[in-house]
Amino acid sequence: MSRAILQDYQALHPQGAPQAGWLGRLRQRGLDRFQETGYPTSRDEDWRFVDLAPLTGAEFRVGGDSPAVRPEALAPYRYPGTECMLLVFVNGQFVPGLSDLGSVPAGVTVGSLASITARQTELLGHHLGRYAPIESSGFTALNTALIADGLLLHVARDVQVPRPIHALFVTAGDPAGLATHPRNLVVLEPGARASVIESYAGLSEGAYFTNAVTEAIVGDGAVLEYLKIQRESERAFHVGTTHMRHGRDSRGTSHSVSFGAALCRNNLDVVLDGPGVEAQMLGLYMGRDRQEVDNHTSLLHAHPNCSTREVYKGILDGRAHGVFNGKIYVTPIAQKTDAKQTNRALLLSDHARIDTKPQLEIFADDVKCTHGATVGALDQQASFYLKSRGVAGPLARKILTYAFAAEVLDEIPFPAVRESLEAVVMARLNARGE
Repeated sequence: MSRAILQDYQALHPQGAPQAGWLGRLRQRGLDRFQETGYPTSRDEDWRFVDLAPLTGAEFRVGGDSPAVRPEALAPYRYPGTECMLLVFVNGQFVPGLSDLGSVPAGVTVGSLASITARQTELLGHHLGRYAPIESSGFTALNTALIADGLLLHVARDVQVPRPIHALFVTAGDPAGLATHPRNLVVLEPGARASVIESYAGLSEGAYFTNAVTEAIVGDGAVLEYLKIQRESERAFHVGTTHMRHGRDSRGTSHSVSFGAALCRNNLDVVLDGPGVEAQMLGLYMGRDRQEVDNHTSLLHAHPNCSTREVYKGILDGRAHGVFNGKIYVTPIAQKTDAKQTNRALLLSDHARIDTKPQLEIFADDVKCTHGATVGALDQQASFYLKSRGVAGPLARKILTYAFAAEVLDEIPFPAVRESLEAVVMARLNARGE
């Protein structure tokens, strides 16, 4: 373990300060596990397609005070037409002056994890660290060891949150060598309903490290709409891990959109912990130059009569490298499972590449499960069709590429967010010089 990580941990537990309490014990467990395992390597099956040396060979430190950020700098990431309850974190720290929660409905607790900890000990002690196992990854163990701040959302039984909650994590100032470890907890009690936008943005270029973990619990009959947007600096490193657990008859949709970072790794683990669950997992990622974008999803069907749909699409240009590893596991009691998994990758350059590994493990005999992966260039037949209608060359390629991405973006339920992300896609296509 590097000296920098030990110093960051000791800053959370100054010498002579009491180490007791559930949070101190949780952090210590994370540190102990990270000391045992360290970062993963290419010898680990789940990481064999990605070169982590540029990340693990560098030294990153948790920063001090957050730099001043002007509100207008956040405009491209705020999606004002969505009328969100906004929480802004700068370099890992909550900034009330940039946030705007407005009127919080009765039965809803929302705010910064650090500021609410003292008042919500029972809630946090019951849920935090329970669903994101430190054994699953050295990055999760490190995040657990350095838990400091992030989003806390708790929605009481049968309460519907009328506005989306947007947690915006920005890196600003001189971010070189900076590490942040956001930790988010979303708890929907039975019958509750909420929408959460979790977004990451870099306001300046630099080689920094974001290591985020989110735990989301969707109670029986609850509904969660979850959207994660990653728009970091293209020199940054981003590792994001999301664990979702669904109760009986719950509904949930997870959207993942990734544009930035030199190396981006998205882990999404979904557990269907009750019968009658309906869940969707949708993802779009774009890579250019030498970006690496790695998406790992795991879906556990542990009960009968559940249905899931998973669609991940990637657009890779230059010498970008994409990875998709999606696993669906159906237990013996999960009869009447209906699961569909699709991964499609569009390669815009002869040097772009992708490694894809869809997986099904089925131990029940009355199921409908399919998976498929396609990799290729733009459809020549579609190009010929457009050419026959007077649309050819760069414009035709742009239209077809945009249409490829739109299948996922069209599923985003917030019009202002959807339009903003569509504009980012178009800007990326325009930057190709077409």
